[in-house]
This record gives sequence, C-alpha cells and structure tokens, in this order.
Amino acid sequence: MDKGRFITIEGGEGAGKTTLIQALAHTLKADGYTVMVTREPGGIRIAEQIRGVILDCDNTMMEPRTEALLYAAARRQHLTEKIMPALQAGQIVICDRFIDSSLAYQGHARGIGMDAIRSINQFAIDGIMPDLTLFMDIEPEVGLQRVRQGDGREINRLDLEDMQFHRLVREGYMLLMQEEPERMVRIDAGGTPEQVLEAALAVIKGRFS
Repeated sequence: MDKGRFITIEGGEGAGKTTLIQALAHTLKADGYTVMVTREPGGIRIAEQIRGVILDCDNTMMEPRTEALLYAAARRQHLTEKIMPALQAGQIVICDRFIDSSLAYQGHARGIGMDAIRSINQFAIDGIMPDLTLFMDIEPEVGLQRVRQGDGREINRLDLEDMQFHRLVREGYMLLMQEEPERMVRIDAGGTPEQVLEAALAVIKGRFS
C-alpha cells in the first residue's frame, strides 16, 4: 500500500463497525502504515453538527428527503476537509460509513430510490468513491439486540425504527453488493471480534499488498 487508500466499513445497527475499525487501525499502524480513522456523518466540526440534527431522537418528524440531503451535505464537507487531504498525503483512510449507507438506508429502506440518492450524492462526492468497502453483515435482530444490551454507543433515531426498516437496510446492502462485487466485500459480523478482524485484514492485505 504505497499510496492513499480509501476503505469504508458499512453495516446495519449493532454490526460492530466501531470495534473492527479500532482493531484495524491498531494493526495497520503497528505494521507501519499511516492510518486516519473517521466517521459519517461527522468527522469534522460542521459535519458533527449536522450529525447531531440527523440522529437526534427528538427529530422523528424528519422527512426522508430532508434526511438524505443532510447526509449528503455532511458528506461533502467531510470529504473535502478531511478525507481528500489525507488521501493526497498517502494515508490509509478508514471511514465508518459513506455513500453506501445513504443508498441502503434512505434509498432502499426509506423508499426514496437508489437512483435519486445516487444523484444527490454524485453532486456531493464528485466521483470520489472508496477503493474498498467491507460490508459487515449481521441479522438485524442480532444487531439491534447488541445495541439494546449496550454496544458502547448512544441510542440514536435510527435505532428506533421498526424491524422491517432494518431488514430493508440489509436488503439494500445486498443489492449494492450485487452491483459492485469488486468494491464491496461481505464480512460475517456474527463471529468474535478476533474472527472479524482476521477476515477483514485478509481482504485488505490481499487487495492492496
């Protein structure tokens, strides 16, 4: 990996993305790589402010297209202010969520349509896409149970959606994997953290070594 690489980690609620990202960053840094970890929505001050609006449990009346536009706005600022400079500096960027989350959540699960979400986000990202996306696949029932038992993060507005919504999110990710099998790789998120890390590292090092 002799140049900047953009790796995104995707998945439904409670899939263990944060745990995997922390372990990946630790391992890759120990191997001598320069790694920047970030998240969406968020990662920088403006995008974190937008995140607060999107995920606020009091904002249950938020209209789906408003939600989609807020995600795209946060993504644009985050991309230009943080991700692109890191890539240009030759760093490995590991990002918790990116455009695939919008496609799965707002495009498919909210019913806006993936083409509409792609259109909004192409304006935001201007053709910048991840080099590799790891989709952490877990049954929605299992993931939400992890969240309710306490997986180390706050309960947010999306956690309050019904089970059918979360099933549609997973279905959306599956459709995306069929469309872009070279970029998106499924990781079984039902294993132990050690097993998940081993599988993820095998994909990353196999792809970029």
